[in-house]
Amino acid sequence: MAAAIVAGIALGQWQPDLAVQMKPLSDGFVKLIGMLIGVIMFALVVSGIAGMQGQARTARVGGKAVLYFEAMTLLSLALGIAAAVLLQPGSGFHLDLSATAAEAAGGGAQMVSGYIRRAEDFRFDRFALGLIPDSFAGAFVHNNSLQILLLAVFFGVALGRLSAANPRMAQLRDFIDAILGVLFGMVSLILRLAPLAAFGAMAFTIGRYGLGSMLPLLRFVGAIYLASIVFVAAVMALVARAVGVNLFRVIAYVRDELLLVIFTASSVAALPGLIEKMEKIGCSRNVVRLVLPAGYSFNLSGTNLYLAMATLFLAQASGVHLGAWQLLTLLAIAMLTSKGATSVAGSGFIALAATLAALQMVPVGGIVLLLGVERLMKCRSLTNVVGNCLACVVIAAWEREFDYTAMRRELGGK
Repeated sequence: MAAAIVAGIALGQWQPDLAVQMKPLSDGFVKLIGMLIGVIMFALVVSGIAGMQGQARTARVGGKAVLYFEAMTLLSLALGIAAAVLLQPGSGFHLDLSATAAEAAGGGAQMVSGYIRRAEDFRFDRFALGLIPDSFAGAFVHNNSLQILLLAVFFGVALGRLSAANPRMAQLRDFIDAILGVLFGMVSLILRLAPLAAFGAMAFTIGRYGLGSMLPLLRFVGAIYLASIVFVAAVMALVARAVGVNLFRVIAYVRDELLLVIFTASSVAALPGLIEKMEKIGCSRNVVRLVLPAGYSFNLSGTNLYLAMATLFLAQASGVHLGAWQLLTLLAIAMLTSKGATSVAGSGFIALAATLAALQMVPVGGIVLLLGVERLMKCRSLTNVVGNCLACVVIAAWEREFDYTAMRRELGGK
C-alpha cells in the first residue's frame, strides 16, 4: 500500500497529464465496494434486529442509539460553529461572487447547480416521505441507504416476531447470516485491489490539483482538521472514558480500516472490517449489526463539523456577519439538514447547499470554491468512522452487553 501511495504521488508530480487518467482505478474500486454495501447494510440490520429477544429490546436499543446520535450531532455542530468563529478561516478571503458565478459556469456548473437545485427543493415533509421507497427493489436499485435501513428495520422486526413461533423463520435468519459470510468474502477479494485504488487516487489528486495550487483554501482545510482532532481527542475520548474504554487503543485497533478510508476516499469500504473488529473487542453482535450500519446514515460527526464550518467559512469569505441569533438559527437548521448527509458520495455537499438555502444569508453558489479541496477532506470520513466505532461501544455498554474481558484481550491494558 505504501509503495502504491508513493508511486501515485510521484506520477502526479512529474506526469500530471498521465496521472489524471488514473482516476478510474479509484472510482472502480469504490463502485465495486458500493455494489455490495446496500445488501450488506440490509442483511446486517435484519440480522441484528431479528437476533434480539422481543420488540421491546429492539425498541430500547434503537431509542438509545437515536438519543446518542442526536447528542453527538448537536455537539459536533456546536463545536464546528465555535471553531469557525474562533479560527475565522474565511476572513480576508474576499469572495468575489461574480467570479464564483463565472467559475460555476465552467466545468463545475453541472455539479454545483445540481447540488443547489436539490438543496433548494429540500423540505422536511419531502425528506420524510423520501424515506419510503416506491418499491422494495427500488431502494436497492437507487442504492438509497436511508430507504434500505427503513426496509431492514421492518423486515428484521417481522422476522424476529415470526422466528419465535416458527422454526422455519429461524432458519431464514440463519440463511441471512450465511449470506453475510459470503458477502464479506466478496469484500475481502475486492480489498486486494486497494493498493491499485490508492495509487489511482493519489495520482489523480496530485496530478489534478498539484501540491501547492490550493494554498488560499488550505487555511480552511487546516481548520477542519484541527476541529476534527479536538472533537476526537476531547469529546469522543471523554465519552469513551465514561464507559471505561480507551478510545486511542480502539483507533489503533482499527487502523487498517482507517487507512483504507484515507486512500480510497470511501468510508463504506471499511464497514465489513469494522463489523468484525467491533464484535471482537466485546460489543454485542446484535448491537453492532444494528448500530454501526445506522450510524453510517445518522451518526456523521465529521460531516457535521464540516457542515457548520463550511457555512461560516463562506459567510466570512463573502463578508456576511452572523450574530448570536443567526448562529443559533444555523444550529437548528443544520440539525435537520444534516440528516440528508449520508455515507453516499456527494451527500455532504447536498446537505451544505440545503443549509445555505434554508439559512438564506450566505450565497449558495459559493460552494463551488470548496470543490477544489473536496478530496483533501479525509478527516470527515475518518471522524465519522471513529464516531461509529465509539457508538457501538457506548450502546453496548449502556445495554450491559459489552465484554470488557474481550476488550482487554484485543486492545491490551488492564
